[in-house]
Amino acid sequence: MLEKLFKLKEHNTDVKTELMAGVTTFMTMAYILAVNPSVLSTTGMDGTAVLLATCLASFLGTVCMAFMANLPFVLSAGMGLNAYLAYTVCGVYGYPWQVALLAVFIEGILFIILSLTNVREAIFDCIPLSLKKAVSVGIGLFIAFIGLQNAKLAVDSATLVSLVNFRENFSTTGISALLAVIGVFLTAILYVRKVPGSILIGIIGTWALGMICQVIGIYVPDPGAGYYTLFPAFTMTNFTSLGKTFGQCFNVDFDNVGIFNFIVVVFSFLFVDLFDTLGTLIGVSTKANMLDENGKLPGIKPALLSDAIATTGGAVLGTSTTTTFVESSAGVAAGGRTGLTALTSGVLFLASMLFAPIFVAIPSFATAPALIIVGFLMFSTITEIKFTEDNYTEAIPAYLCVIAMPLFYSISEGIALGVISYVIMNLACGKAKKVNPLMTVLAVLFILKYIFL
Repeated sequence: MLEKLFKLKEHNTDVKTELMAGVTTFMTMAYILAVNPSVLSTTGMDGTAVLLATCLASFLGTVCMAFMANLPFVLSAGMGLNAYLAYTVCGVYGYPWQVALLAVFIEGILFIILSLTNVREAIFDCIPLSLKKAVSVGIGLFIAFIGLQNAKLAVDSATLVSLVNFRENFSTTGISALLAVIGVFLTAILYVRKVPGSILIGIIGTWALGMICQVIGIYVPDPGAGYYTLFPAFTMTNFTSLGKTFGQCFNVDFDNVGIFNFIVVVFSFLFVDLFDTLGTLIGVSTKANMLDENGKLPGIKPALLSDAIATTGGAVLGTSTTTTFVESSAGVAAGGRTGLTALTSGVLFLASMLFAPIFVAIPSFATAPALIIVGFLMFSTITEIKFTEDNYTEAIPAYLCVIAMPLFYSISEGIALGVISYVIMNLACGKAKKVNPLMTVLAVLFILKYIFL
């Protein structure tokens, strides 16, 4: 049955590999179950309701991805987009969270329309192969940077970012950072030695080391500073809490919300989600060798539609934009190639509603090594980009795309700079024939975005 549904042999994989990849992706993404309620609760939303909405939206989108597209990509509430909703739309603009969710809902509807009319697919196909490879490299650096931050290895400083001082607050920050370093080497060694499930073993092994450190008193929980016990609590979730957010995107009072500003918010969500999703699909599918000889991803239309459905459903349930997660690359690196990987992760998201405290207990320093190692695997695509003098009109835009993602902390900004610079470089250097007309349109739209949004 699974063979018929997911065509495992055709994709050179098997059930065991797909299940392991799905678990790996979920474990790498499980932090969202703790982070998303924390971020969105600052708007006044109920944290438990957000947790349940996040689990259900993740399940909805990921199951759609599994059965509609048969791709190993997993969806959940997007980092960055949840922060935009909480800290900009509700914080800076002062909009109620119900209005913000309505904007996400409308964005999802627009995405469904764009997906059905092939606009998003056409955008994916028009991006040159050199930029697609650059996106993969840039995402590698980006998620490695996220891993370094999650591990508390990279911290704020006068130089914007620097290495943590291990001796300062050693029982919390220091030991967490040290455990992450150990986890990186553990995961890397296992991966090099071709141990099956090496990334997942690295996560669990690092977590286990942390629990040992807590038992012997090296790691000391300090909830006030954000360092909690590493042992999971075995309590159940209050499912009735979902009613506090479900359908609230339709319970909106526009008295204090200008229609123009609301439209700007909708298109801001639309713009960021569109190119974050495209960037993730490009980067992960490139690394997994899923693109065909023309640099196109078979099955991208249902993949994009799955993303749009998840966003719309997530807004109704009570969470911010649901999008394809870059951490899907962890499952791909573990061998995941079909929708069975996605289905496995989706089921685990659904199950996490029952056992959320256990999954939330996975510390960020345990998942950080997986992100750092997967970042390395994606970064290796850089060898496929020609940096020779006769190819500078492609190489320079690729370079700008790569460095923009981690430095500007945004996949979409990297794509924007890559597209703009590609069009300008090729038009100015007499290579206009290389520029797809849609690429020119995208470049103009990106420039207008920087001017008006």
